[in-house]
Amino acid sequence: MTSPVKCLVWDLDDTMWDGVILENDTVTPRPEALRALTELDRRGILHAVASRGDHATAATHLRAHGLLDRFAAVCVGWGDKSESVRRIARELNIGVDSLAFIDNDPLERAEVQHALPQVRVYAPEDMAGLPERPEFTPAVTTAESADRAALYRTERARKESEDTFDGTREEFLTWLGLEMRIWRATPEDLARAHELTVRTHQLNSTGLVYGMEELRELIASPDHEILVASLRDRFGDYGTIGLSVSHRRGGDSVLRLLLMSCRVMSRGVGTLFIQHVNARARAAGLRPLAEFVATPVNRVMLVTLRFSGFQVLDAGPEPVVLVAPDEQGPSARHVTLIDDS
Repeated sequence: MTSPVKCLVWDLDDTMWDGVILENDTVTPRPEALRALTELDRRGILHAVASRGDHATAATHLRAHGLLDRFAAVCVGWGDKSESVRRIARELNIGVDSLAFIDNDPLERAEVQHALPQVRVYAPEDMAGLPERPEFTPAVTTAESADRAALYRTERARKESEDTFDGTREEFLTWLGLEMRIWRATPEDLARAHELTVRTHQLNSTGLVYGMEELRELIASPDHEILVASLRDRFGDYGTIGLSVSHRRGGDSVLRLLLMSCRVMSRGVGTLFIQHVNARARAAGLRPLAEFVATPVNRVMLVTLRFSGFQVLDAGPEPVVLVAPDEQGPSARHVTLIDDS
């Protein structure tokens, strides 16, 4: 199976447009570039820039053509392209294996591919056909997919506000006015729930990926409970950011899957979500357990479970089984929980 691309990183001169903007102010974006931008946007695939040149000049040119807001990150300078691609991955908080890179210069493509072999690289002649390629064709698109670039732009505004905030990080989180809503999944939530399992790797506790029909069966099963979480703050919606799948086994409620969007990793909401899942299990007279299966990128989820007080009950073979503490730990006081479950 071809892993999906989450962000396409663009070179500008002689790629996004024909010509070099420092030499010619009249260069315009290629029609096939605009078509790729629009179609991939609709599918929820982000765009970023890693290009050589002067940052202010490039940003001004992008803005003049109404394109600056189409990019979730813009890195323009004179360093190695591979370092710009790494920076974009850090800024967007996604793995480099989720990135693709398009550049007219074969040496630049080779430099990125050598330094970051997980990144898929393309030449401008590939541009028109990108939307037909499987790695750019998500299994499902949702209403949130088309808004994904806007969500990242809003996140950039949050980050800029945090950088200038006069106070501690805890005070900033309180100032945000975070509200997390949790509800039992319905068939209307299937598409987004499936999209989360496909897109989320770093914050997936077991690496499970559920198909649409599997989720439909689990929603209807009396032995399973699927919860969905969304988040908002004073800047706006984060959208649907969390999913849990719990399985009733005898006197236990086993958390078989917990995942959170990478966009909320720094908001401290994961522990609150886990506490809510545990509280529902206890209210039903069940012992809360959780499974964890290590993948190359998800160790942070084990840290999250342990931080929530889970202790290892059975260390192997995988899955590792953990048991929740008898007493609930301190809640995330900076988050208001809206319980619709």
